[in-house]
Parts: sequence; C-alpha cells; structure tokens
Amino acid sequence: MFKLNEDYLKLPGSYLFSNIAKKVSAYQAEHPEKEIIRLGIGDVTQPLCPAVIDALHKAVDEMASAETFHGYAPDLGYEFLRSAMAQNDFQARGCDIAADEIFISDGAKSDSANIQEIFDKNCKIAVCDPVYPVYVDSNVMAGRTGEYNFDTEVWSNVIYMPCTAENGFAPELPAEIPDLIYLCFPNNPTGATISKEKLQEWVDYANKVGAVIIYDAAYEAYISDSDVPHSVFECEGARTCAIELRSFSKNAGFTGTRLGATVIPHDLKVKTNTYDGYKDVEVHSLWARRHGTKYNGAPYIIQKAGEAVYSAEGQKQIKEQVAYYMKNASYILEGLKEAGYTVSGGKNAPYIWLRTPDNMTSWEFFDYLLDKAGVVGTPGSGFGPSGEHYFRLTAFGSYENTVKAVDRIKAL
Repeated sequence: MFKLNEDYLKLPGSYLFSNIAKKVSAYQAEHPEKEIIRLGIGDVTQPLCPAVIDALHKAVDEMASAETFHGYAPDLGYEFLRSAMAQNDFQARGCDIAADEIFISDGAKSDSANIQEIFDKNCKIAVCDPVYPVYVDSNVMAGRTGEYNFDTEVWSNVIYMPCTAENGFAPELPAEIPDLIYLCFPNNPTGATISKEKLQEWVDYANKVGAVIIYDAAYEAYISDSDVPHSVFECEGARTCAIELRSFSKNAGFTGTRLGATVIPHDLKVKTNTYDGYKDVEVHSLWARRHGTKYNGAPYIIQKAGEAVYSAEGQKQIKEQVAYYMKNASYILEGLKEAGYTVSGGKNAPYIWLRTPDNMTSWEFFDYLLDKAGVVGTPGSGFGPSGEHYFRLTAFGSYENTVKAVDRIKAL
C-alpha cells in the first residue's frame, strides 16, 4: 500500500494567494455588478519593455532555422546571460561574483522553495515574521518545521524573528542559533529595508555561528536610498556564508515569462563526511547536482529576453517601469496617510504595509475592504503571526486603478 508524504498534510489550509483568489471569485460571483480592483498579489501589469520584446522576436526566429535552433540549455544557463548578470548586478557594485557562480532558473519563487533540499533535514531555519509564505511552507513539506500550533500559528521547530513597528520591521539577531537564515530586503511583505551596516552584522553573525543566509533580492531594483544594499555580496565575508536569489519578475515584468537566478559562491563550504572521509564540500556543487538532475533550464528565448534587460535600451526602459510602479506606491502611501492610516513601506519597495483600523483582524479588514470599496489586498496574518492587524497593498496595478482604489478607501 502506498503512503503519502505526511509532512504535506501538516500544512494548514491553502496557499495564501490561492485562498485569496477563491474568496474574491466567490464574492464576484455573488456581486457581478461590482468592479473589483486587485492590489493583493504582486503581479505586474505593464507590458514587457520594447528591448525585451525585440529580443524575444529575434530568438523565436532563430528557433525556426536548423542553423540557429537551440535545444536543452546548459545546466547553469547560457553564458551570455550569466555574464551579463555577473557584470551588471554584481561586479558593477563591487561584488566579487563570477558568471560560473550564477544558476539561471525559472524564477525566485521556485528557487526559494527548492534551495532547502540541499540541506540536512535537521537544520533549523530562522525567518522574519511576517515573511513570504514559501520559505516556511517549503520547509514544512521537507519535514523540517516540527508541529503547527493552531492557537499561536507558529511551528515548533522554526525560529521566528518578529518584525514590528517597534524595530522598524527589521529583524534582530536571534537568541537561538539557526542553521539557515532567510532574509528578504527590500522586504516582502512589509516593504522595509536595512542599511549595509546592518546587513554586515548579519553576515558577520552567520560566519561566526556557521549559518547560511538565504538572501532574497527580488525587489532590489526598487531601491533608491544609497545606504541600502542591492546585494548581500556587497558585504565583506558574504561569499563564505550567503546564497542570493534573483528575479526578473518585478524588475523587468517577467512574471508571465519566468526567469530568475540563484547565486552560490564557490567559497561557501561545509566540512562533511563523504564516501572518502571528511572534507570541505562546496554548496555550489550540490546545487549544481540538483539543478542538473531536476531541472532542464529556462527556455533559450526567455534567456535572450533576459540578456536584453542589460542592454542600454533595456536598462532605460525597465527603470521607467520601476518609476511607474513607484509612482503608484507613493500615491498609495500618501493617500492612506491622508485617510488616517498608519503606514510604512512604499519608498524602496513596491509594497505598502498598513495597520488595520479599529483593531480589525487582517481577514476582517480584507472582507471589509472588498465589500465596501471593491479593493483586494493581502491580510498580514497570512505572512505570519506578527502580521496580524496589518495589511499589504501592492503598487503593481495600473496608475488609473491605483488612484481609483485609494480614493475609494479614503471615502470609506
């Protein structure tokens, strides 16, 4: 008789955004006359920029000829894209990252879920609270998180690092020593950032205690403050303790075309008992083995589109798109302040984090906003226990819908 992986059965309810989609669909079915504005899921709305579209067309044409046809991609991804990333995202910022330390993938969500596979099941994770749900859920599936307490909404074997208004929504070094530390800055969901000086403290801490930082830099393109780092590898010593996740979804609008990357320096090693005795093993080699076994690579046409992001035209055009979304963020931030809400984020990140009014729970405010204003956001409690009584709005809608949504909220 076959058996299930019972760790999957420990997951409480549906994935957060699937649950939201079901609730909105049910509401719209009951109220077909109402116009719903979605500022919940972080999906972009602006089309791919012209430089990317041109590259896609050229790559598709190449696939029509035997001389220029491309089949399976190289395990790490095509060299032209890895080199462009190494030069523009890292070396231009003084980061010592080489092209062969970059693995091309179909997105940061996949990588953030899969990266835990190369670590021991007994490794203890530390996460910001609130946090992007995939970090925790993927570790639940792996059997690493212990038991779930439905009263406190925490896992028994997870170190939660509360990110609250009192600490500026930035985590503090944990009292209990973790093995894996998940950090995301600019942060999803709160929109918070930390300075390079503070990030250096995390790198120093990880090296001291022998932990690995899994650093999600999906929103780095939205950083405007000079003291906020775009990469963990801007910090001294990060090569021996950090893995970085990169995404093309939010910086270049690839949510529908799917492209990302994971950066693992060769210097990240651990002493391990292998078949021929104890020796230092590169984490890079394990991810390469996993990558080659379980993944066939992002399509050639998508990787060529990714390369176009780093062209002069591409850089100019995606900066215009980022500015468009940050204009939305500013409108939401200022509009909610005018309406009397306590808000944060919206400056170096496309997310606005607000305190729910009248001590409403996050889901009560979700229902209230949907019913009274026809606006969809994301309940903060879905990101962790410290997210209760908070709510997230995204700046990824159209400017017209963003203005309309904020004006509806202000009119309540």
